[in-house]
Amino acid sequence: MTRVLLTGAAGFIGGHILDAAREADLDVVAVDAMLESAHGPAADAEGITDLDVRDKDALVDALRGVDVVCHQAAVVGAGVDAADAPAYASHNDYGTAVLLAAMYEAGCSRLVLASSMVVYGEGRYVDSSGSTVVPGPRSRADLDAGLFDNRDPETGEPLDWQLVEEDSMLDPRSTYAASKLAQENYASAWAIATGGSVVALRYHNVYGPHMPRNTPYSGVAAMFRSSLELGRAPTVYEDGKQARDFVHVHDVAAANIASISAEPDGFTALNVCSGHPITIGEVATILADARGGPAPEITGRYRAGDVRHIVASSRRAQQTLGFSAKIMPREGLTAFADAPLRDAEGTGPPRV
Repeated sequence: MTRVLLTGAAGFIGGHILDAAREADLDVVAVDAMLESAHGPAADAEGITDLDVRDKDALVDALRGVDVVCHQAAVVGAGVDAADAPAYASHNDYGTAVLLAAMYEAGCSRLVLASSMVVYGEGRYVDSSGSTVVPGPRSRADLDAGLFDNRDPETGEPLDWQLVEEDSMLDPRSTYAASKLAQENYASAWAIATGGSVVALRYHNVYGPHMPRNTPYSGVAAMFRSSLELGRAPTVYEDGKQARDFVHVHDVAAANIASISAEPDGFTALNVCSGHPITIGEVATILADARGGPAPEITGRYRAGDVRHIVASSRRAQQTLGFSAKIMPREGLTAFADAPLRDAEGTGPPRV
């Protein structure tokens, strides 16, 4: 029986992976640092050991007999402001480095890493002739004027988005994104140095039951849900036409189980997505309609560092893992409108 160390096992995604792993009859060692910013003050910790991945000695003990590590532990989300940077660097970057060192010491050579679409920054774009164009960050002057689309630096014409492939340029544009790319870089270097195997799963917009409620460290789908529960209109930034790929957490768990069974050589990055792009405005409308309103409010406001469009190709994950999402966004979001959420609201930023 395959023995798996699952970090972040009490988290939103980690909890679903834990359930799926147990259903797959895997022998799971479940650990979590139990941060209130992720779980709330009363997280379900049954069968989960309180362990911080920055504690190397505890990790080495937990890794005895482990065949593969499924590393979900991380500080996630957009955060509040630049003051959150030390928490991201400590938990995500340093924590992953400590985990990799402990794996080396314990003789464990296989890692499944929770990465993110944010490592791409902006997605892929082409101009009117079909040529690829790499846009720079959108200017505040354009955003203030309500000009949200990326434009060709030479002609000023709006660019059309394309599906992101795993070999697309990596260009993190937030503290969280920088930390996720750092995790990938540490894991890739570790694989080269040790001959180990890494599958880095670049999650796109994950949603589903037991997401944390309205918090800067959660996702936009949960924020919309939280507003609707209070009888308030979901507030949509920009013009609501930002394209994303929303993937259900049950599909994310399935991708992790498939990765635990796979043994590709070296470092392999894979998009985990539904393969069906949807706009942020459509997400808000689906949730509002499913709950009987109120209708979304398109604010025209923006957040510095947000990207315009990021949608992905699911081809490589299907070829490598045999993984394809089963739950499409409209179906999944309609069900999510009444799904249970976890109470992590108001617990403050993660501790360093």
